[in-house]
This record gives sequence, C-alpha cells and structure tokens, in this order.
Amino acid sequence: MGDRILVFYGSYRSDRLGIRLADFLVDRLSARGAEAELVDARAVGLPLLDRMYKEYPEGEAPPALESLAGKIRGADAFVFVTGEYNWGPQPGLKNLTDHFLEEWFWRPAAIASYSAGRLAGVRAGTAWHAILNEMGMVVTSSTLAVGPIARTLDESGTPIGEGGAALERAFGRFADDLAWWTEAAKEQRKRQAPPF
Repeated sequence: MGDRILVFYGSYRSDRLGIRLADFLVDRLSARGAEAELVDARAVGLPLLDRMYKEYPEGEAPPALESLAGKIRGADAFVFVTGEYNWGPQPGLKNLTDHFLEEWFWRPAAIASYSAGRLAGVRAGTAWHAILNEMGMVVTSSTLAVGPIARTLDESGTPIGEGGAALERAFGRFADDLAWWTEAAKEQRKRQAPPF
C-alpha cells in the first residue's frame, strides 16, 4: 500500500487555473505508487470558520467536517497547492485548514504554488511554510513554483512548453523529499507515540 497523500486546493474562483497543478500532482504522485486524493476546498464547502472540528461535541460536527477530519487523520502526508492573492494565501484554503489542528500533527507537508505571472505564487508559498509549521506539520524544503500557470499546464494538467518541462524536472526532487519525510514520520510513530 502506498503513502496516503491528501492534495489540498483552495481557489473558489469560477475560472480556476490552479486546479491544473492540483490535478498534475495527484496524477504524478499516484504514478509513483501513492494513494493521492484531491481535497478541493470549494467542493468540500465548509462555512467561514465559526467553530473548529474539535469544538463540536462528539458526533455533532457537520458531515463534511467529520468526513474531512477522518481523511486528514488517516493521511500520511499533505500537499498544499496555493495561489497568491495580494502577496498572501488564498482565503478558501486557509479557511479549510483552520477548521482543524491536532488532526494535522506529526505529518509532513509540501507546498506547491502558482500564479498567472512569473513569480509563481512564491510569496504565498512562503507564508504557508510558517502557517503549516505552526499547525504541527513538518514542512519540506523542496517546493514547486509554477508560473505562468497557463503556459505551464494545459486544461487537463498536462505539462506544456518550457515551463512544463521545468515542472517535470522539479517534480522528482519535490516528491522524493516528501516521500523521505513521510517514511521518517511513519517509522517514528511506530517506535514512539507523539509527545502530545
């Protein structure tokens, strides 16, 4: 059985281009033997944060929240696909992650950013590094930065042009880094329970 990896994507826009990168990652991680699953914040449809999952009495959380909590707890690793809005993270993805806390602990996370321009969402990716670390994840040092996204991936998430070739070259290191930390975390949890 391969590593269980959740790929989170958070744009709510009607003409979303970042979904191409999310689809690419699910496809390539699956091809490497992982059990990769896309978690699309828009499809999950959580409301703006009022109450975290842990703040509901047991068995009373909304079904979408309960289902996602189970997926997060069952995952070995996470990938966060983020666009950049005004130098910062997308609100849809941030809202989804903030519904949980302990569910994220003691697993690695990797960040893939994108934008329509050449800066490729790196400022949002940098912001996510601190956010995910604070939420109890080990954030890998290897990242992907894709931009301009429309000239890097076609509508089906297939790499195109020079940008697509660069993405293909960078993906191996990105995936290897995540796999190494995933294996390390799994082995450590076998040897010793997390401290809290």
